[in-house]
Amino acid sequence: MASNNDKFVKKAVSETKKAARKSAKKHPLIWILVIIALIVALYFLTPTENPLKSALVFDSVSEELAIPAYSKDDIIVQHTGYTLSYSEEHEQPFWVAYLLTADEVFASEASREDNFMEDPSIPTGSATLEDYRGSGYDRGHLCPAADQAWSEKAMFDSFYLSNMSPQTHAFNAGIWLDLESAVRTMAAQNSEICVVTGPVLTDGPYETIGSNKVSVPNAYYKVILDYYGDEHKAIGFVLHQDDKGSLKTFAVSVDYVEALTNIDLFPALDDAEEKILEAQCEPEIWDLSEFNRSKTARKYGYDLNNATYTENSTVSDRQPENLWEKVQYFLYVNLSQYKIKVNSFIDDFTRGYRDGETAGQDA
Repeated sequence: MASNNDKFVKKAVSETKKAARKSAKKHPLIWILVIIALIVALYFLTPTENPLKSALVFDSVSEELAIPAYSKDDIIVQHTGYTLSYSEEHEQPFWVAYLLTADEVFASEASREDNFMEDPSIPTGSATLEDYRGSGYDRGHLCPAADQAWSEKAMFDSFYLSNMSPQTHAFNAGIWLDLESAVRTMAAQNSEICVVTGPVLTDGPYETIGSNKVSVPNAYYKVILDYYGDEHKAIGFVLHQDDKGSLKTFAVSVDYVEALTNIDLFPALDDAEEKILEAQCEPEIWDLSEFNRSKTARKYGYDLNNATYTENSTVSDRQPENLWEKVQYFLYVNLSQYKIKVNSFIDDFTRGYRDGETAGQDA
């Protein structure tokens, strides 16, 4: 049998609900205003930049050395294992940079899951799965998944669509794959290397795919810097989507890639040494052979039974420290792209209105 207290509580709840319904019927305008106020509050409280984003943090000097020059207005995102600069116009990176060590290429900790996904760290929103679906193009990795097999988290992060670019299957599974494999061999040969890679986005206009108009580049580049030992060296490669043949044929200097892409590579180098290294193009001093874990390990004297590596602890965001930061981050992840689109619409509308006024005055 229900107690008197239970009956009292049920009666109070029932009367409260009735009062709320009556209030809503009597004062619909009040509720409309409340909803509008909530929408306005959410709009102004939603950050368009990650509120938890930290300054770039690196585990080593060599890792920092890989990062190209960038400005405060660039969209720079750091994931486990790599850092990228994102192009909103082309919906893919300008560059992806990372340090690759021999220990990492010989480690075998993570299996490939092919879990492609949008990148919530891109404030304007990354390309989507729908953009690529039915396009006839592969989601081509820039930082390869195979370079990130040393860590489950690094492997997971390599499948963000912010790390992808539309590539023909023949290119992605052909000479581009050959170059990716050779880069792992170069890491084994030189203990550790700095890698910067990306699409060439200076020779448009481009074919686009999907509703986000993801550009389809004509060519891609990779540059490699060996700064580990006493004798430093650097080399670059530029590959077009229809290229085939020996990798040595496509070797170029870092200077050539800089001129082609308008990207300042390896800016942390001493100016005098940078001038020397970035002018080099000597493919014969690099091992460009296909990477084979067992054969390459024997070739360079690595004991696979005792292979070790240090997990990269670098992350792009710190964790929320209080309720307000949790709310801000939730709004950023779920609503920031809509606020950006609204802002863009308002800008376009007001610009068109101002242009119309100006045209009227000129007439």
